[in-house]
Amino acid sequence: MARRLTPSQLKSKMHQLEQKERRVLNDVNRAIRNYNSQVKKTVDAYKRFEREYNSTVRRNKQIISHEIRKLNASTDSTYTVSVRTMQRHYTDVGAIYTVGYPVTPEQDKILDLIESEQANSIITANAIENDEIPEENTEDSEIGNKLRNVSEDLDNRWQGAVYSLNPKNPEAARHFCTSAREIFTEFLEMKAPDAAVFQFNPKCAKTERGNATRKEKIKFMMRDKEMEACVIDFADADIDNILELFHVLSDGTHGVSGRYAYPTLLQVKKRVEQGINFLCTISA
Repeated sequence: MARRLTPSQLKSKMHQLEQKERRVLNDVNRAIRNYNSQVKKTVDAYKRFEREYNSTVRRNKQIISHEIRKLNASTDSTYTVSVRTMQRHYTDVGAIYTVGYPVTPEQDKILDLIESEQANSIITANAIENDEIPEENTEDSEIGNKLRNVSEDLDNRWQGAVYSLNPKNPEAARHFCTSAREIFTEFLEMKAPDAAVFQFNPKCAKTERGNATRKEKIKFMMRDKEMEACVIDFADADIDNILELFHVLSDGTHGVSGRYAYPTLLQVKKRVEQGINFLCTISA
């Protein structure tokens, strides 16, 4: 037999149910507010990133346009030709990866670095060829421990190369180039050994010595990035430009050792450091 409730008991029960309903409703509203707050934070963070990113890209494009006009007034050399080759591949990349082209965050990072690489290559060329110390520059490379994560030995060599850039060292450019050149050569061998490249693509292009070409090694390193061929071409031209820079600095064609001012050598250091950062990113 059902228990009968007195009017007072019924009123108390109704009050308890109303309180429980209010608690549930408050919990739901709180959860909605928290969700909306998190969504707003995410949207605001993305908009802030987008503004900063677009600002950086616009700035790099302005630098590229400004610096390339100055470089075009220079006499052609193997080094300036390599810069213009980079510019051609950079233009090809921009023609494909236009606004609205779907890319992953990883691909977007590589495209961002391509902007920085091209800007720094032209700035460095003008510093070397025209003795122009850059009034502005692209952002820092933030290489951090990226090279150490690839090889402790390569990281130690990089630290040694940087240490050699002492304004009192008349052989600073030569010493820096010797160490830095070895880093690029051995980095490619570590990340893309011939055996692995041949297994990945048995029909890959080879050098006269039978090794996989540098471009084939880059293709292997970027095999999971799913980017267009123009990005591979740019990366190959980028490394070629850095190696040509080493040749210019170390072969004495621009004068005796110690010819380059310390600010110019710091720009060279930045160019090479960003190149290492680019390699670490495309091979990760």
